[in-house]
Amino acid sequence: MTHRSSTLAQKPEQFKDLGLDSRLLTALDHMGLTTPTEIQDRAIPVILTGHDLIASSKTGSGKTLAFLLPALHRLMKTKALSKRDPRALILAPTRELAKQVYVQLRSLTSGSSTNIALVLGGENFNDQIKALRKEPHVVVATPGRLANHLDARSLMLGGLELLIMDEADRMLDLGFAKELNQINEAADHRRRQTLMFSATLDHAEVNEMADKLLKSPKRVAVGAANAEHLDIEKRFYLCDHLDHKQALLQHILTTESYQQAIIFTATRPDTERLAALLHEQGLTTAALSGDMSQAERNRIMDSFSRGQQKVLITTDVASRGLDLLQVSLVVNFDMPKQAEEYVHRIGRTGRAGAKGTAMSLVGPKDWDAFKRVERFLQQDINFVTIEGLEGKFKGVKPAAQKSGPKGADKSAARGNGYKGKGGPNAYKPAKKPVKAQKDRSDRLPTGAGLGSNDGMAPMKRKKPTSND
Repeated sequence: MTHRSSTLAQKPEQFKDLGLDSRLLTALDHMGLTTPTEIQDRAIPVILTGHDLIASSKTGSGKTLAFLLPALHRLMKTKALSKRDPRALILAPTRELAKQVYVQLRSLTSGSSTNIALVLGGENFNDQIKALRKEPHVVVATPGRLANHLDARSLMLGGLELLIMDEADRMLDLGFAKELNQINEAADHRRRQTLMFSATLDHAEVNEMADKLLKSPKRVAVGAANAEHLDIEKRFYLCDHLDHKQALLQHILTTESYQQAIIFTATRPDTERLAALLHEQGLTTAALSGDMSQAERNRIMDSFSRGQQKVLITTDVASRGLDLLQVSLVVNFDMPKQAEEYVHRIGRTGRAGAKGTAMSLVGPKDWDAFKRVERFLQQDINFVTIEGLEGKFKGVKPAAQKSGPKGADKSAARGNGYKGKGGPNAYKPAKKPVKAQKDRSDRLPTGAGLGSNDGMAPMKRKKPTSND
């Protein structure tokens, strides 16, 4: 059940209709923003009335501003409960997302006296203590490191007025329930307003945590977690093997029109391998993975956000929270293991009303993950092809249940997509893919089919490692 304030009987056309402080309206104007998104339109009035809120919206819908704007409005309009403790605490599941929130917060408070601190795991603890001693009004943090500061008594939350949890479902999936409970216990319960944002309101742990942390919350749901993102064109390609994927990837990156692209891989070694491979083809690239130091990750993301590289190759470490407006193309070189992660990956494009394209390369090893995505999206997905790069793999599906000779080789059938020699678990090809008409003119040079790598040197794939 969703809540909509009675003051919103008519949808406001501009931010000024929401009753925000004029200083915030000026900051929004400087950012070129005048019209709220749906989640902003519906969540901001509820938060301004002082209610606790649990809200959900799809990625790229503008939820960060949906909580930052009313939070800053409150700090500007009301007197602090404590002179020493932070007034607002914003928690994010990953360092990258926390930093993104911090950057957007800084842009909104530029020129004001609002003091903000960023507290992340993997960075110098003593430097963070010094920042906290300056009595920041707002702290943006990851839950693990914030709990460390509570243990060290370098931070007190007795005067906290606003507790905001961004991507609460992700925090719980990452195992931060203990830290969230600890933070809740350290903060004032009676006078505190609590906001919880999640990709879905159907997450059992999210609802259980909301019962503990929130007081009679209002609920706002904008779209479903698996809702169609109309600003993103999605294409799926069947691939035979690694060399075929690499040939398709090179063709996509050299023929598609895009500003910047993000390529998602399954493993850390693949990020470096593909970055080197594409660099040889004349593309400016950067590789990002979870085994890098935080300083190195920050350097790479800062460089990419400034447009110094055309392509970023990464694992799922960058699939959430990064607001990179120049990214107009996302390629899933490997399908994600979790279907929900597909939505977050492709959500790196098509942001803030811009158009984007998401392409997914589906090989035999990706088939099960692809089917999970198809079920999650509740759609029948058709494949397209690029002329000159068609493959033999047509997907796999279970054959009719029949008795067959004992010991039939099922693993081979799963690997190449063809029907085995009987047996109840034999596989056969799925329906033939549909050719993409728009790709017919994008022909490769003669001989650039599967027999070659289209100018790309053949490479052996390293042994997979664990995902980030």
